[in-house]
Amino acid sequence: MRTVVALTPVEFVNQFYPNFWWIPAGVLAAALAIKLPSIIRLWKDPMLRAVGGLLLLACAVFVFVAPSTIARVNRLTGVANFSGPWVYSLLTAFCAFCLLLIISWRNGPSDRSDRTRRAMRGVVAVYSGVIVAMWVLFALADVPVERLRDLDTYYANTPYMRELIVLYLLAHTAAALVTNGLIWNWVRTDGLDSLLRWGLKFLGVGYAAQLLFDAAKISAVVARWSGRDVDWLSTAVAPPLACLSAVLIAIGFILPHAGQYLHGRWHVRLAHHELRPLYLLMKTVNGRGVPFLLRATPELRLVRRETFIRDVLLPLARHIDDDRRERFHAAALALGHPPEVAKVLAATAAIQDAADAGPRTREDDGTGAHDTTELLREIGALSRALRRTEDLRAIRALARDHTEEAPHSPADHLPGATRPIPDGSRTGSRAHGA
Repeated sequence: MRTVVALTPVEFVNQFYPNFWWIPAGVLAAALAIKLPSIIRLWKDPMLRAVGGLLLLACAVFVFVAPSTIARVNRLTGVANFSGPWVYSLLTAFCAFCLLLIISWRNGPSDRSDRTRRAMRGVVAVYSGVIVAMWVLFALADVPVERLRDLDTYYANTPYMRELIVLYLLAHTAAALVTNGLIWNWVRTDGLDSLLRWGLKFLGVGYAAQLLFDAAKISAVVARWSGRDVDWLSTAVAPPLACLSAVLIAIGFILPHAGQYLHGRWHVRLAHHELRPLYLLMKTVNGRGVPFLLRATPELRLVRRETFIRDVLLPLARHIDDDRRERFHAAALALGHPPEVAKVLAATAAIQDAADAGPRTREDDGTGAHDTTELLREIGALSRALRRTEDLRAIRALARDHTEEAPHSPADHLPGATRPIPDGSRTGSRAHGA
């Protein structure tokens, strides 16, 4: 019988370490691919370009930190451990980019105040200096043994390389602390859009994970200084934290932009769907619908549907019988519908009656003194009312019953009878229940 020994968390990370880094790289690449169409289409938007650049840089960090890539870069350059300062430079540039993006995002792209410009110039100057200093220190250091996983701890006591490691860790920690503080102060601001607030929360948790990453790395390096070996903090604890941080930061930067885009698309598609009942009714009147366009955008499909409905409704509305509309309104009130809902239901029932009447003769051109402005404006409310088939059927039946009982004064026999809807009054915005 074969005994299966469960892996400890450290052993699990060590076993999958060579391929571990491709997971966040793939997630970041997918996020960049999702965002790329918007970046290309709205290239003049500096925030979109900045988010795209950040995702690209973060993806590059995880690609070049993979052991297979480290070995390949070292072999191509012919310099042992060349990947060390290269990865540290990418990571430092990523930190600077995050700070710049948060400052620009918080203050808005139109903010060109002296304080904002000084802050951004300071970030560029400091982190550019850190990158240059790291390469100088690497040139001075003696690091002949290639290390694919534990460069930080293996050379923690080596002159110049020690300073290089401390420099990149301090720069990374400082950026995470400052960015985290800016984000959580921003989250507490009143009046934030819900998507932006959630995006900031993801960013805050992501940068908190970066601080834990720094704590694990620094603890392992400091332990080496004192002669102790806790390298597992650097090789087994820090990598999952780095992956988690990258994914959360990617979500945080994408969520507000992608969320707003999807929210807008959802409203367009919802509006298109809500107009379907009225569109189908107008299609029966016109005899044909909107010609199909294969590459039409949702916005274009919505505009074409609205235009078609209004084009057909305009001549049809002139044939509406005002007396019958009064009876429908009185019947809706008698059935207990609120006044605003009753107006919409009455108008909808009247349009159904006009549509059921069939084609007119040329002499009956429907050019009576009807104000169709309100009907054309409130097509959304009318279409929603068409879905209330039971209510419309009851209103028309009640109005017909009273007409048969009192053909000479039908409206007067219905409780709550009123005149037609006054010109200029709006129904759709107050009749969402219809």
